[in-house]
Amino acid sequence: MLDLVGNSGSRRDFLRVGSASLIGLSLADYYRLRAATPAPAKAKSVIQLWMAGGPSQTDTFDPKPQAGEDYSGPLRGAVNTSGGGQLSTLMPLLAKQSGKYCVIRSMTHGNNAHETAAYIMQTGSMPTAELVYPAMGAIVAYKRQEAGQSGTLPPYITLTNPLGRFSEAGFLGNGFKTFAPGGDPNNANFRVQGLVPPRGMTEQRISERRTLLGNVDAFAAQADRVDAYRTMDEFQQKAYAMILGDGKKAFDLTQEKDAVRDRYGRNQFGQSCLLARRLVEAGVPFVTINDGGWDTHKDNFDAMRKKVPIQDAAIAALLDDLAQRGLLDSTIVTWFGEFGRTPKVQNEAPWFGGRHHWGQAFAAMVAGGGFHGGAALGSTDARGETVRDRPVYPWDLAASMYKLLGIDPRGRLPHPQDCVAYVSPIAGGALPTGGLLTEIM
Repeated sequence: MLDLVGNSGSRRDFLRVGSASLIGLSLADYYRLRAATPAPAKAKSVIQLWMAGGPSQTDTFDPKPQAGEDYSGPLRGAVNTSGGGQLSTLMPLLAKQSGKYCVIRSMTHGNNAHETAAYIMQTGSMPTAELVYPAMGAIVAYKRQEAGQSGTLPPYITLTNPLGRFSEAGFLGNGFKTFAPGGDPNNANFRVQGLVPPRGMTEQRISERRTLLGNVDAFAAQADRVDAYRTMDEFQQKAYAMILGDGKKAFDLTQEKDAVRDRYGRNQFGQSCLLARRLVEAGVPFVTINDGGWDTHKDNFDAMRKKVPIQDAAIAALLDDLAQRGLLDSTIVTWFGEFGRTPKVQNEAPWFGGRHHWGQAFAAMVAGGGFHGGAALGSTDARGETVRDRPVYPWDLAASMYKLLGIDPRGRLPHPQDCVAYVSPIAGGALPTGGLLTEIM
C-alpha cells in the first residue's frame, strides 16, 4: 500500500499516483491475504454529493487548458491548487484545500444512458437480469441494522428529493429506501417539511393524539395480526421521534450561526451540505445530497458559471468544517454524477456550447474516512477523451468505500429468491477491475 499523505494539514506536494498498482497483487490475492484479519472500520458515515445529470469533468476537476477552445470553451485556463495540481478556474476555494481530498480523473464505465449510468454509479454494479442491486446507502443501512445499530433518525437520508431514476432499495426491499424530507433547507420554514406538526397542529395536540392512538392500538393488538401492529408501532415511534423528539433538532439550521450558514452559501446546495454535516453529527451513517441541473446539452458554460462557484464554496466549507470538528477522519465525502460530459464542445445549433453524455472517462472526488488527500489518482489523455492510466470502475470505488466502513465487500446480502448476492459484485470476479483504491486508502 502506498501512503500518499503524511500530515495532510502541512502537505505541499499534490502527488500524482497515476499508474501505481497493487504492487503485483491481484484483487483476489488481496482479498485472500486480508480475509483472515479484516481491517477495522475507519469511517462511520458517508456524505455523497450526487451531481444528477452528469457534471462536466473538464469544467471542474479535470481541466484541459492546453486542448484548445474547441475543448475548453470560454473557460480557458485553470487554477493551481495548493499542492501543485489544477482545477477549473471556477474552483479557487477548493484549490486551497487540495490536501483534504483526492481527485479521481480516470472513472469509467462506458455507459451514456442516464438511468443505467445512475444505477451503475449508485450501486457500484452493472445491471443484470437476475439482480436489481441496492444503492450503497441502502446496503449501509442494512448492515447497520444487521449489527444492531439504530437511532432516532433514518440511517439513509437523501436531501432533499429522491434520486428518482431507480429504486434505491433494490432487492433489499422498501424497508431500506432512503428518507427524503423534501423542501429547501435554505428556506426559513424548512423545519416544517414533514418534521414538525402541520399548520394548526400544536405539539400538545399531537401528543394527545399519540395517547389516543396508543389506546386504540392496545385493543387492536389483541387481533390476529399482532406482529403487523408491532411493526407499525415501531415505525410510528420513529415518526413521532422525528416530529416531537430530538430527531428534528438535527434538521434545525437556525441553531447554526449566521457566519457558518453564510460560509456554506445561502442556497439549497450549500445549506444541504451544512444539514448533511449536522446529520452525520447526529449519527446518520449515509447522507446523499441530490443536486440536479448538470445535464448541460445546451449552454453548458452558462450553467457552469452559475453552479460551480456554489459547489466550490459549499464543498470547501464542508471539508473544512468536518476537519475542524474532528469528523473528516471518520466521514467519507464523495462527489460524482452518473457520467461526465463530452470533452469537445458542441458549438453548433441547437446546442450553442453544450456538452453531451460521456461515460468513457470522467472525474470524481473523494475525501475523509480513510481516504488520503493531496493526490490525483489516474489521468486522461490531453483532451480528456479516454483514460490514460489507472482506470477506476464504479465497483472499485464502492468496494473501497465498503472496506473503509468496515463492511466486507465479499459478504453476502439476503435476496428474496435466494440468489447469490454479494455486498459488492466485484467479489464475483465477473467484472473488469483496477482493484481497491489502495493508493489512496
